[in-house]
Parts: sequence; structure tokens; C-alpha cells
Amino acid sequence: MGILMHNQVIRISTGNYEGLYRVILVEPRINKAVLINFTDAPHKDKRRGGRPKLVVTKSPRKKKPLSLIGELIWAEYADLKQLEDEGTLAGIEIENIFSPIKGKGDQARYETRKAAMAGFLDYDNLRTSILVNGGMGGLVKSAVDASGLSRALIYKCWSQLCRLGFREESLRPRRDRCGAPGIARPCDTDGRKKAGRKTEKQRVARASGKLLPPEQPGISTQWRHWIMAADKKIPSPKPDFPARYTQIMNSEFVKRYRQENNDLIPLELKMGEYPNRGQVKRVLLTEVPRLQKLLEKTTKGHFLRSLRGMTGRNWKGVAGPGHTWAIDSTIGDIYLRSSVNRAWIIGRPVVYIIVDIWSTAVVGFYVCLTGPSWDTAKVSLFNAAADPALVADLWQYQPVLCLHPFPTIPAVLMCDRGEYLSRAASLTGAKLIPCLSYAPPYRPDMKGLVEVLHRIEKDRQYLWVPGAIDARREEYELRRFDPNEAVLSVREYTEYLHTIFAEYNLTANRVARVDTHMIAAGVMPSPAGLWRWGHEVGIGTRRGFTQSELVTSLLPNQSATVSRAGVRFGGLHYESEVVNEEQWTAHARNFGSWEITANHYPGSVSRIWVPNVTGPGLLDLRLSEQTRASKDQTFDEVLDAFMIGKLNRAEVEHANVLAALKSRQRVEALVAGAKALTAEAIERHRGALPTMTDSRKMETQTDEQTMAEPRASEPPSIDETEAAYLDMMKSMFAAANGEGD
Repeated sequence: MGILMHNQVIRISTGNYEGLYRVILVEPRINKAVLINFTDAPHKDKRRGGRPKLVVTKSPRKKKPLSLIGELIWAEYADLKQLEDEGTLAGIEIENIFSPIKGKGDQARYETRKAAMAGFLDYDNLRTSILVNGGMGGLVKSAVDASGLSRALIYKCWSQLCRLGFREESLRPRRDRCGAPGIARPCDTDGRKKAGRKTEKQRVARASGKLLPPEQPGISTQWRHWIMAADKKIPSPKPDFPARYTQIMNSEFVKRYRQENNDLIPLELKMGEYPNRGQVKRVLLTEVPRLQKLLEKTTKGHFLRSLRGMTGRNWKGVAGPGHTWAIDSTIGDIYLRSSVNRAWIIGRPVVYIIVDIWSTAVVGFYVCLTGPSWDTAKVSLFNAAADPALVADLWQYQPVLCLHPFPTIPAVLMCDRGEYLSRAASLTGAKLIPCLSYAPPYRPDMKGLVEVLHRIEKDRQYLWVPGAIDARREEYELRRFDPNEAVLSVREYTEYLHTIFAEYNLTANRVARVDTHMIAAGVMPSPAGLWRWGHEVGIGTRRGFTQSELVTSLLPNQSATVSRAGVRFGGLHYESEVVNEEQWTAHARNFGSWEITANHYPGSVSRIWVPNVTGPGLLDLRLSEQTRASKDQTFDEVLDAFMIGKLNRAEVEHANVLAALKSRQRVEALVAGAKALTAEAIERHRGALPTMTDSRKMETQTDEQTMAEPRASEPPSIDETEAAYLDMMKSMFAAANGEGD
């Protein structure tokens, strides 16, 4: 028979055995089966002593516990088989829900019960003991002797096994059903009394034979409703509990007023008419869910940013590497120095980072001193989509090529709201990027990947770069930063970021992103590995644009001047072989200068791009070696130096005027002295004057004698005219150095 087996629950619908049973043993050889009846044993009609039971008790009683079961019923195997053949015996399934064990005490009780009832859970031991002893006495005695528990507890555990099934989970303490956690016990009128320890006054009165009611009644159902109604009126985020308690009392528990001049003045509360702080705190603790309490402590925006549940992945809906990029800017936590003069501190830079959403690789970045704006964001896109060798040449560093193939313009770009709403962004998007999107304001969680990389960048520079700032420590004033410790220039800081981002692309752990197919293909679990594999299997996005399109669409443009001296842009001179071959300067010298549109890279003055007037594309003009700036400087730094020169122009001009006046005064004094000496000599002279030729011969002979017989004791003298000339030349060099070329 397939139904009659150990631990099987059966239902018998007719006959003497009608009811629910659990099968303990089945022994066809002796024609016996041992069953346990699920139905409670009928109460015997036995007259109980004492006073008669009241119809209505004074206080509600606890729920009646389940009666113990487990008495062995020896049934004939043949009778049960006959019932099964007739269809009146059927097997049923009972599913029991076991709540998790909470607390160390319940876990200890559970382990004790399992150890004590191990003999009952062993089927061979259970079968042998029942067949030999004819009952449960032997097993119970062995369990009591081995565990030290009482017979009553052993029989209770046996009842649980019979009711819930022969498995260890049936022995769990069911303290979750005792009414303690989550069950309200209101102290309503004509209901239960307040539980807990009595006050000192009540204890003293009880010793003298008096029973005093508590001064502070327990929480009633009405009080509970008032507390929750008043708390719902308080807007979130909720104040601290003392202020919250006061608002609840003022809102719902002030019931008596005094009218004065048409004004209602609240009267003082009396003791016992309102709940104390502990009672209100208990109500809020039990009635308000934990997540709701968290929502009440903060704003909705902060919850959505930092505390909400994770419902998806940021790469959901992204086709592959190169499809969707995210761009964000931040102020670098570092002070930089000028490459023009390292004694100048130029402040903190603005750092743009562009991240590929699918592979988490940093595809580009940009360091500047202005922004954030769409103009600087476009330069960041140029850094990401242009040839890495070109970008490295602009910044004068050796590139680390980690992404293969190198990135191109994406299909989707996620940016900030201010950049998204600009008209320039719309024009750029219409030409290069089909889809632009943005995250809501003050929601950095919507672009969390970029924010995390900003944190990585700042944490690394705090540890290694002199002059870096830790913004969190600065905020709490745990450390004061001295800008004079800064040592890096814009170019050096850019090279530093290029190095750490290349290391991130090659080494960041992305094991969680690698699925079974990637493991089989041997994908390196890093951003660069994911980028390479995505393009190799054909899910990467690449969009071809010429360098001329990227330059004209993404880099800023200004007017350059073609003059007889060459191409001048931003106060600097640029040159090219094509310009020399086509005689641009000759045209400008003979027919007049003209202006031409020039695109420039703000991070480097080393080159500009101008339209090729005689052919397609753009002309790449390099910085002239004879100009007044070097290739490793930025346009911001060069303009900064020019402005400093303009600020000092008045002082330079004043120094030039003083030097010219002093020189003029010395010349006039020198001429006046010479005139006086000449007049005196002419007046003293008597006789004929020698001719100019004779005078020159006599002067020459005197000079030769002087040179042949020098007097060592007397150094050669410098007349006043020569001294005035040297002073004037020094002043002129100083003026020329201050003005520039």
C-alpha cells in the first residue's frame, strides 16, 4: 500500500476510525498499524468541584493552548487496507509554516529539544522501542535521563512531532504565537489593567493593605488613535522626538480651553489625562513601520538618492560598449600652479569625466580652469573621440593606450540639465549625437557611475599628489589646507589623471559583470577587457567622423588675423608650410590683412586649425618658435600672463618716463659743462690754431703713448657721458623686458 507509511497523514471518512490520523508504524507481518489521532480527546463529563464557573469573566483570558496528542492507536492492518480499497481512506498533505527563530534564547531551546528528541526522530529506534515496549514509556524515560528535561516537556515535544511531522523543524519554540510581539494590549475602560512593575507609592500602599490605582494609566485604544492622527499631521521630515511629542500633545490631547475676549486659551493638562513620553514613543515604535520611520527622518529627494531600494542596473537597455556615455564635471580638490610662473597659484581646476555605461571604462576627460558649460563639455567629447595620439601631443605627454579600438562619438549622451537645455547642445546633438538625455537636478544617483569615478580620482590624489584637498576632511575642519603646498601645473595634473584613469581601465575589478559566456571566452574582468570583448563580438557602437568634423563641431572658434608677419591668434604667431607656399603673408603685405576663423584647443597653445582656402579640410598651424609662449601652456595661462602685463603697464610707463627724464637731465648737464670748458679754452688760447689734421695727429700720438705706458696705480677712467649711456641702456632693457616683444 502506497498510502500507509511512516509520517503520512490520512483521513478516514466512515467507520469506527473516522477522523484524521498520522501513521507512526506499519507492520503487515503482524497485521498491525500504529496511528496518532489528530482530533482532540473528548472531555469527560466529570463534575468539577469548587464554586460554579462564571458565565462572563472579569477580564479576558488567554487563548486556550492546543491539547496534547500522541496516544498510540493500534489498528488492524487488514481493516485499514479494506478501507483504502473502499475509497474511504485517503492520504492528505498538511503544510506548516515555520517562522524564523529570533533571539539566542529560542535558538538554545531549539538545540536542546533536538538533542533530547533525537531518539524519536530516528525511525529504527522509534520502531524498535514501540514494538518491544508496546508504547512510548521506554523512549520517554531514555530522553528524560539523557537530557535532564521533565517528562511533561518530553511529552509536549512528542505532541509537536505528531502534529507537525517527524522532522527537526517541528520542535521549534513557537513563541511567535504567544501574543507577545506585535499584539496590542490596550488598557481600555472595564478592560485589562496596566501591566508592569508597580510604582513606589503603590507598593507602599499594598504593604499597608490598600490597592491604589496607577497615577499614569496605560495606553488605551482611543489614545493610540489620537497619537497616530496627530503624528500624521506633522510634515516630514519629522522633528526630534521632544518637539514631536509636544506637537502631538498640543494637537490632540489639549481638550479644555478658557475663553477670554473671543480668544481660546488652552488650560493646563492634568496628570493621567495624557500619555507620557515613553508611552508615545512606544506607540510610534510599534505602529509605524521601519521603512516609514526612515522616510519620516529625511526628505524624499535624499531617500531617492541614497536610501531607496535598488530595482535595476545602470546598463539596462544599453546595446554595448560605445553606445551610451555619461558626462559630469566637478571642481578638483587640488590647487594648481601656473606653467608661466610657478610662483603663481591659479586655483582649483574643473574636471570633466566621460564614462562608458556598458563597460564602465573612462573614455575621456578634460581639465580646465573655466566652466562648467557646454563649450567645455564639447572639448571633453573631443578628448574622448579624437585620436589618443593627438590628445597626448596637445598635452605633451606619452599616452597609455588601454582601450582598443579607441572610442568614437556615442549614440546616446547623458549630461547635466544645464548643459542639456543649452541651444549649443541642441545644435551639437543634431549634428553628432542622435540622443541627449539628462538626470533630474540634484539627483547624482541617476549618474552614479560618474560620481564614483570622481570619488576615486579625489581619493587617489589625496593620498599621492602634493597640494590635494580631501573635501570631506575639509568640511569637518579636521585638516586645514595650505594652497602654497601645490606643485602641479594644469599639464602635469592632466598627465596624472591620464595615468590613474588608464590604470583604472586596466585593473578595476569587474568580475560581477562577467557572465558565463565571457568566462568561456577568456574576457579580462576589467573595463578595458569588457570594452574590447564587446567590440570583438559585434555589440559595440562605433561612428565614423573625420578629424575636421570633430574639430569644427566640438572645439571653440575665434577670429585669427593674417598679417604681413604671419597668422596671429590670441597674441601668438602660428605658421605652416602651406601658408608659406601659398604666400599668405605676401598677400597681406600687398593687399591688406584679413581675418579667418580658427578653432583652438583651450588646453594647449601648440596648434590651431583654420579652413584650407585652396582645398578641402583644415590646415594645422603650429606655434612659431619665435612667439612669446611655449607649447606646454594653456590659452588661459597665456591670457592670464598678458593681463598681468597690462595691469603693470602704468608702472612700466612711469619707470620709462623717470629714466628718460634722468637721461635728458644728465645730457643737458654734460653739454652745458662742455660748452663752458670750450669757451674758457678758446678765451685762454693765444696764437694761431692748428688745423684739424694736425690736431688729430697730436691726439693720436697722445693716445698711443698712453696705451704703451699704462700706469697700474690708476684705473682707466669713465667719463660722465659713457656712464649716462650705460644707465640709459639698463633702463631701456628693463622697459623692453616688461613690455614683451
